[in-house]
Amino acid sequence: MCTAIIPLHNRADLLECLLDSIDRQTVPFADVVVVNNASTDGAAELARARGCRVIEMGENAGFARAVNRGWKAATTEWVAILNSDVELDSRWLERLAAGIGEAAYATGLILDATNRGAIDGTYDLVSRAACAWRAGHGEPAPENSSRSAIAIAPGTACIFRREVLDRLNGFDESFGSYLEDVDLGLRCVREGFAGVYVPDAVAWHHGSASLGRWNPQVVRLTSRNQLLLIVRHYDRALFRSCFWPIVAGQLLWGLVALRHGRALAWIAGKIEGLRGFRLEGTPSAALRNFLLASEREIQNRARDPYWRWYFRLVARTDRPSMTAAH
Repeated sequence: MCTAIIPLHNRADLLECLLDSIDRQTVPFADVVVVNNASTDGAAELARARGCRVIEMGENAGFARAVNRGWKAATTEWVAILNSDVELDSRWLERLAAGIGEAAYATGLILDATNRGAIDGTYDLVSRAACAWRAGHGEPAPENSSRSAIAIAPGTACIFRREVLDRLNGFDESFGSYLEDVDLGLRCVREGFAGVYVPDAVAWHHGSASLGRWNPQVVRLTSRNQLLLIVRHYDRALFRSCFWPIVAGQLLWGLVALRHGRALAWIAGKIEGLRGFRLEGTPSAALRNFLLASEREIQNRARDPYWRWYFRLVARTDRPSMTAAH
């Protein structure tokens, strides 16, 4: 049995598409919980009219806090986390349930809703710079693909065992929105939880539908939360060994923000992230190994200029130091 958790902030039109696709599931959800982050366009009223259980936050409390309120209200063994701007194939839940096995969480193939022949994302990868990449973004949709183990399931569309969320206390609410799913995934790596990618479970994603990808608030929060990932997960030795990749990756991301006219938002986020910057991570061989494997996959697959320049700049980094024992 699975409960769908949908954090919501406006875009009633997209919510209606998601709810239609939930109604078409071959394996039905036991409950649909919509957590309303102060929508003003009638989206919450639509959810009630469609029979959803609506939790009112009273403010735009961010993705992490809204999802936490939702899954804590669920009573089922499984919890599905769904952005309000996704649409699910009718067999999405059926195929995830069939493919998850003993894994703690699962995600499927997420296609671009505006270009259904292209991948929006699958699972998440993270560089040593603490910059994330959604594996396969922009690639053509594969004709054939097999299930594989993953570390990070995107909060866009995934399912979790509720007991895992209980043990990890869900999302870290200090992230607010953006990269909170990456943080949860890195905590799963540390705790030994593994996920699975089930490519025949398909969803379509509109992407940044509430604010837009390069909205100043999105850029500021992403910029801040990249540093928060380092604070939460890097110990001193890992930070030292990754110092040049961190500098190169963060500055390159700033240049991308500048290109989109969002340099001030990027700077504001970095200033917020540097306030009280104190490394909290403890040594973790699993985390180090994941970062190295993650970078290898990004290098082999990513084609956009950001990643090409990143790997050129860090090519001389002493990678063996990353695997040094503690």
